[in-house]
Amino acid sequence: MIVKKLLASLLCLGYCQWMVAQDSAKLFVAYKFTLPNSTLQCKMVPIDAGNFLMGSPTTEKDRLPDEGPQRRISVSAFWMGTFEVTRDEFDVFYKDETTSENSSVDAVTRPSPQYIDLSWGMGKEGGYPVNSMSQFAALMYCKWLYTKTGVFYRLPTEAEWEYACRAGSTTRYYFGDDENQLANYAWYGKNSGGKFQKVGQKLPNAWGLYDMLGNVSEWTMDHYDAKRLENLPDGSADPMVAANTSKYPKVLKGGGFFDDAEQLRCAIRIQSDNLWNKRDPQIPKSKWWLTDASSVGFRIICPLEQPTAAQAVAFFKAYTGR
Repeated sequence: MIVKKLLASLLCLGYCQWMVAQDSAKLFVAYKFTLPNSTLQCKMVPIDAGNFLMGSPTTEKDRLPDEGPQRRISVSAFWMGTFEVTRDEFDVFYKDETTSENSSVDAVTRPSPQYIDLSWGMGKEGGYPVNSMSQFAALMYCKWLYTKTGVFYRLPTEAEWEYACRAGSTTRYYFGDDENQLANYAWYGKNSGGKFQKVGQKLPNAWGLYDMLGNVSEWTMDHYDAKRLENLPDGSADPMVAANTSKYPKVLKGGGFFDDAEQLRCAIRIQSDNLWNKRDPQIPKSKWWLTDASSVGFRIICPLEQPTAAQAVAFFKAYTGR
């Protein structure tokens, strides 16, 4: 029933072109939707419900203390963006003239202008990942999508992200343990030339997701806790850290274009840092942009079990204050 309601909503809005026939047993499939007020299409991959071992084993090379102990976690079904959100896609939100604090249309705040070019000349239009934005900015993009389409999108939880990244694997990387193969799947310190690259140029993981490792690190919903796995009961279902109004630290996953191989492992937990905005001269510093986080980006998910309208509003209020 949830699948049918979501499909109906997408079809009524004209944003989704489904790739199979309307068989109710097959509705949980890949789809793409057109971003509001644009011709850009966002592709979404279905991630079936399942369970996995979150974290890394004590025997894993380069393992860090906050990656364990491993816990068996179950995850509900969701769709995930095939690619990292691109600058082209984010700019549709950024340039939406109906998006303002006083707008009666959607009451969503537009991102503030970047006072300098935070792509640092690495690339903007044409498929480059959006970068240098805060977790707040990424969540506000999701809120904008919900307001415009009626379909609830958000960032993945840390557990959802790792589950999707691993795609059934239990190794250091989703393709195995051999870091010599990493260049086939990821842009990182050894092959990026010190720049992020257009999305989707490397090999995907087994579930069809591109750039889960490298290119830009990706925001999750979760506030960082060094003892997260230690305090997480084995067998937990859909764990999500409660909303925390503190800006730092939040959890990112996947590593970026300047990171070394050990920082691209599936289990690594990256903490956001207030030093990522140290060169912002504005007072107060921007809540949207991070001047010193050129390798920070995000991708979106769409839960199969959609919240009610009231629940969606409460969610964004709790995590963004708006």
